[in-house]
Amino acid sequence: MRTQRQVVDYALQRRSLLAEVYSGRRGVAEVCDASPYLLRAAKFHGKGSEVVCPICRKEQLTLVSWVFGEKLGQVSGSARTTEELDRLAASQEAFSVHVVEVCRTCSWNHLVQSYVVGAEPAPPRPRRRSTGQSRRTASE
Repeated sequence: MRTQRQVVDYALQRRSLLAEVYSGRRGVAEVCDASPYLLRAAKFHGKGSEVVCPICRKEQLTLVSWVFGEKLGQVSGSARTTEELDRLAASQEAFSVHVVEVCRTCSWNHLVQSYVVGAEPAPPRPRRRSTGQSRRTASE
């Protein structure tokens, strides 16, 4: 089980964007622009949600979790399943996860949440002064 920290929820931003679409100030083509890579990630790494697509209303959205971190190496910047996230969180230093909702029908996509998981890095050790010899001054 992973403990999420530094959680950021993008629900207000999502609501604002959808209000612009519904009012006609923003076109559907502008918000339904998921890349083929994101759509494939949704198919193979995504997790189904109960939320119906707010644009086409034809299917439930898929949640895709992307991982980013210096210590992850080649894994950084890739989509991961829930099970893979649990394994990474148990074995790696802190890294961030960005959760994107995707509609595989109309290509709607939006960042839903971001958070940090993984082992917290050890705090730096305080420097200790060497004991035994006193400091010599320039006049000595």
